[in-house]
Amino acid sequence: MSDLREPIRIAAADLCAVVRGVRGDQLAEPTPCESYDVRGLLNHLLYWGPALLAAARKSDVPARAAGEESAALVAGDWAQRLVKQTEDLADALGEPSAWEGVTSMGGGDLPARMAGEMVLCELVLHGWDLARATGGSLRGADETGPAIEQVMRGMAEQGRGMGVFGEEVPVPASAPPLDRALGLSGRSPDWAA
Repeated sequence: MSDLREPIRIAAADLCAVVRGVRGDQLAEPTPCESYDVRGLLNHLLYWGPALLAAARKSDVPARAAGEESAALVAGDWAQRLVKQTEDLADALGEPSAWEGVTSMGGGDLPARMAGEMVLCELVLHGWDLARATGGSLRGADETGPAIEQVMRGMAEQGRGMGVFGEEVPVPASAPPLDRALGLSGRSPDWAA
């Protein structure tokens, strides 16, 4: 498996650009991630980001007062907090030591590399979800596409079994790597609200 540090840096910059462009009147819009509207997806990223950052830093996961469903994190300076959280996550995963050994997101141990792969999925797939829902774009898709496709080929089936990904959407082999990765995740590259 290739080094994912640069694709994560690019995907983080893309997600931050999309987040900065989300308008308040778009928060109730649907997203390709069927479980979430824009507000719910932003809330998901804000909720899980600290656990992913702790995993990258191999530090203790911060305690949470509520579950994701009852957390209301899209308030106040939410966009600035999400951008900072995303930048910190990319910085932490820029360190070679973040990819070595084992880590935790608050449950059992998992390979540190798997945590990094999960971060790439969160950044690219949910970045794409938000971009499609709000009219944004992922400028780094050509650079991140091959990496996310490779990661998805390795984890899509397990993710489907855990209910994280939907049933595979057929995508032509000639499609760009990002589109093939989206199909593996259960998303249609042609999704429109």
